[in-house]
Amino acid sequence: MIMKKLYILTLAAAMLITTSCDDFLATDTPSKQSNTNVFNTEAMAEAALMGVYATMSDTYVYGQKISVNWQNISDTENCNLYLTNYKEVNSDYGQNHYYGNSGNSTTRWNNIFRFAELASAAVEGMRGGELLKTNPTVGKPLLGEALTLRALAYFELVRIYGDIPYKKTTSNSDLSNVYIGKIDRDTVYADLVKNLQEAIEYLPWLGSGKASTAERISKGFAKGLLARVALFAGGWSLRDGNQFPDMQLEKHPTIPEMNGYYVGRVKNYKEYYEIAAKQCAEILGDPENPHQLDPDFENIWKTVNHLDQNPYNENLYEVGLGVGNTGDVGTLMGWEVQQGSMYGQQGMGSSYVTSTIYYFYSFGKTDKRRDVTLTFGRWRKENYEDLSLNATNVHYAKWRMYWTSETYRALHLAAAGRVATGINWIVMRYSDIYLMFAEAMNELYGPDHQNTTAGMTARQALEKVRERAFGSGSSEITKYDSDFFNAIVNERAWEFGGEGVRKMDLIRWGLLDSKIEAMKESLCLMLDNQHPVTIFDKTYQPSDFPTVLYYKMRTDDKLYVDYSSPNYYQELGTAPAGYEKIDWFPKTYAKPETGSGTTYRDELAKILVMATGINASYDYSALLGKLKNGGEIGDMLKQYPIGNGTCNYRHPYAIYDTDIYQSKGFLVNSYGY
Repeated sequence: MIMKKLYILTLAAAMLITTSCDDFLATDTPSKQSNTNVFNTEAMAEAALMGVYATMSDTYVYGQKISVNWQNISDTENCNLYLTNYKEVNSDYGQNHYYGNSGNSTTRWNNIFRFAELASAAVEGMRGGELLKTNPTVGKPLLGEALTLRALAYFELVRIYGDIPYKKTTSNSDLSNVYIGKIDRDTVYADLVKNLQEAIEYLPWLGSGKASTAERISKGFAKGLLARVALFAGGWSLRDGNQFPDMQLEKHPTIPEMNGYYVGRVKNYKEYYEIAAKQCAEILGDPENPHQLDPDFENIWKTVNHLDQNPYNENLYEVGLGVGNTGDVGTLMGWEVQQGSMYGQQGMGSSYVTSTIYYFYSFGKTDKRRDVTLTFGRWRKENYEDLSLNATNVHYAKWRMYWTSETYRALHLAAAGRVATGINWIVMRYSDIYLMFAEAMNELYGPDHQNTTAGMTARQALEKVRERAFGSGSSEITKYDSDFFNAIVNERAWEFGGEGVRKMDLIRWGLLDSKIEAMKESLCLMLDNQHPVTIFDKTYQPSDFPTVLYYKMRTDDKLYVDYSSPNYYQELGTAPAGYEKIDWFPKTYAKPETGSGTTYRDELAKILVMATGINASYDYSALLGKLKNGGEIGDMLKQYPIGNGTCNYRHPYAIYDTDIYQSKGFLVNSYGY
């Protein structure tokens, strides 16, 4: 089945993707050349569409960059911290800290534009071909898929890069519509909303027609994507008032404007929230809706790791990746496997995306998502699991070697280098529908207004997600922040850690900088262990964190840690019988009484330079004044300049300099790049 799928994708890509120019917008599209040949029959039209799907597995689309590298940094995702190359301008490292520039080839947009252009070609070809006329029952769903794929491609471009050169049609053979300037993102969003509204009318639910698996676009995902696009269209983002001086936008009340750059949103943003609420309500209330929450949060990840379809259709859409061929999901993030173990010479679960103890302690003690999402465990080369601590490099656990497919494990065992896991990238899960519904309804009407279409309130939708997290009947289901918006902000963090959601959520809420800074301050206070610390809706005292952590191995398999055994919230004093122990962060990050260890200083300095390319400048004097070793940390920080010096809230990526050059003067960078 896998080989057949790969063959179809390869054949389709060969049919659809003929030649391309160096220019990212100058793709030579077959819709201009051969509508009659490609889009007149079902087999040919579907093969061409499969070629569009195939582009999504590219390294610079969902194969790696969007799914892994470009998640960083938020208050829940980061990568192993460093000082020496935190501003590296031609690597993912610098960009992760928001220090990218136009010379950074690791953040080029070419392949996402290729995805968008090919999807546009499919849309045009289907509209112009005979299949839509002769067999609309077949043609319309294919058109719906193409429209949704096109919207998804441009949606990623806009939220990653901001204002972009946007074309409603494919490139003309004479290139007359190739060289264009940026179009403001509000115009793009408005057009994507229209595309998705049309697509929804054509698409079947998952399990019907050609949408037999979550690897094909279906009605539920198109509606969910429309809701997501609408929330971003109505959200905050950094604007260039120099290139677009006439935009009538609402400016953010607390993020200062600088050099013509400001954070703004459309004044009619609530109209977009209405769209989001409507789409989510229609999914939740439709008796034909095939999607459910998987009652076992862990099972979502077991099934997708094993390349299986979720039995509850929790996943509305997954980017199909090929084991041994495409996709770094799981290899560059996940449960750590050391090199040279029984799994092979190659390791797994690298540190491209990890988290921190701040995020770990944000979870409720009985939240089932915590130990599925994060782990201190690692598989040693000696072939057993133990616990280890790096407070700023806590691994995500949603991707684990022992959950992967037998095919992958066999390939990995024999490999000398990294092997593509084939684990699909989940673009949207059903819990997102509940939480987007809760967010939109709360913004429009408050938490307790009944939506008759969905048959629930925003509060009930939130608590539906929490019920799975804590178990039916748990008193924790109704214990959350009294500010309902804050409750949603927190819940989305706990639900979607490591899934490429958090950073983008924070951007549209206008919270990217403040949430990252709150994380950094609390993390420093945790490691300093002298003051109370606030983490989301919780407050911890220094005595709440043990200095030594005790754990035991599972009784059914003594090679693996029993994750129910550690007490992360209490100093036990002595080891229980049969338990192992490791020193915990109040001890490992303390200044040694003797010797020359500098972890206490270096690690906090790394935390403070993290993500400092977002704002123009930073002042940590007040925080340093609270820290026991703040003077030493401050002296060290002087070696590492921070702040971009140009504007605040700088989240968009720069346009690559070669693309600027090839645009013949139509494109220029913004935001000081």
